[in-house]
Amino acid sequence: MNLKNIQISQILDNTKLVKVIQNAEKIFCSWYSERYFEKIRKAFQLTFLLFNGKFPGYKACNTEYHDFSHTVDAFVAVLRLIDGYNFSERLLPVKIARNLILASLLHDTGYIQEKDDNDGTGAKYTKNHVERSSLFLIKNRDFFNIEPDELNEISNYISSTGLNVQWEKIPFENEEQEIAGAMMGTADLLGQMADRRYLEKLLFLYYEFKEAGIPGYDTEFDILRKTLDFYKVTMERLDGTLLKVYRYAEEHFKNRYDIPYNLYLIAIDRHMEYIKKILSDQTTNFRKKLRRMDLENIEKKYKSTYLFTG
Repeated sequence: MNLKNIQISQILDNTKLVKVIQNAEKIFCSWYSERYFEKIRKAFQLTFLLFNGKFPGYKACNTEYHDFSHTVDAFVAVLRLIDGYNFSERLLPVKIARNLILASLLHDTGYIQEKDDNDGTGAKYTKNHVERSSLFLIKNRDFFNIEPDELNEISNYISSTGLNVQWEKIPFENEEQEIAGAMMGTADLLGQMADRRYLEKLLFLYYEFKEAGIPGYDTEFDILRKTLDFYKVTMERLDGTLLKVYRYAEEHFKNRYDIPYNLYLIAIDRHMEYIKKILSDQTTNFRKKLRRMDLENIEKKYKSTYLFTG
């Protein structure tokens, strides 16, 4: 078997939540005491309840790009980066590792609407969802057993996912916290762009952008075209601001599964090549090439839900 052809979902199916948390516990507890994992387990359960409308004061998630599956993808990616770092560098301090993992679970809570918010969907918060996620953390820290002196650190990791954030202004206390912040920003990008459903979910992202009033997305086709530009910017960000910590994913796959490749980057490259084929082929409607989801029904649903037409 060509190891490069292994799908990430073959290693761990992120839709199987029991297996996800078991895998997380296995990785985390191979480095740290089990007692530190209980807060992570509880946070995972609470975040699941939040996204499903069972958390006090909040509606269910209604942004289908930034949904719970994306949060799980980021959660798994963060654990893999920590694992690879611990294998190849030195042990990341346990409290930094745990707070980073908590941040991965909370980093998109800013998309969730409160119960009395009846206008549109959480997509309208696209531009300020990072700040809202930090506010959610502060408001609900008691549910998650987060101590007051942990708030700033976790908030810094959440801020690390902001694409327009001024990195040098994030007040990390030390080098290891900055590395952890880079891991959070990297996991957010790798998790979504390597998802096997990424190409199909881009239509969800298009409708989120439309509701948020982000210019330049007049048709669904625009989201595909601009994804190639986003990929270039993403790679520059991964190699620069985010300190190339993506390399620790390869260390994880190598040490855990004897796969000497970064399966995230391979999956992302495949997606970009497929987008190029779609854009270069004018003979077939691009929707017909995105086979895994019922795009026509998705469009009908979103046009009836969002605060725009056309």
